[in-house]
Amino acid sequence: MKESLTNRLSQDELHELCALTQGEQNNHLKEELYQLTLDNDRRVAINALWTFTHFALADNEWLYAKHDQLIDRCLKEKDATKLRLMLNLLLRQPFDEEDIRTDFIDYCLMRLTDPKSPYAVRAQCIKLAYEQMKYWPELLNELRQTLEMISCEPLSPGLRSAWRQVMKKL
Repeated sequence: MKESLTNRLSQDELHELCALTQGEQNNHLKEELYQLTLDNDRRVAINALWTFTHFALADNEWLYAKHDQLIDRCLKEKDATKLRLMLNLLLRQPFDEEDIRTDFIDYCLMRLTDPKSPYAVRAQCIKLAYEQMKYWPELLNELRQTLEMISCEPLSPGLRSAWRQVMKKL
């Protein structure tokens, strides 16, 4: 599997990898693919993460067990592409009230206000902050204030869209 991830993936190759790892009987292949997201070869790690972003909903549920590990990785990740892909995976997961991590809420709030962060990461952090804070009115108020603060700066279309989506929910 690693060899197929060393080069740029075509859509067909991506769909092949997804098909190969489909279903519960292939959970060992999902684990192998997940371990490749940790590979020292940046291309391999990014391609493995990118493959997970194309998983069908049923297969995506396998990643729920990696929820905290993905958060831990996001908190430390320096590579913007890997970070964006991992945040994308977290957006496809549920955030339950009893499993919320304040360190990740703080991280999302920090990143969404950081003008040096890539727009995609900021947009994802807006959505992830809401998904985690939606259970508590006082936190939602803090999120609203933070979003109002960034609305004064020029926002990319994607960032503006995420901002609008969350403001409607608030």
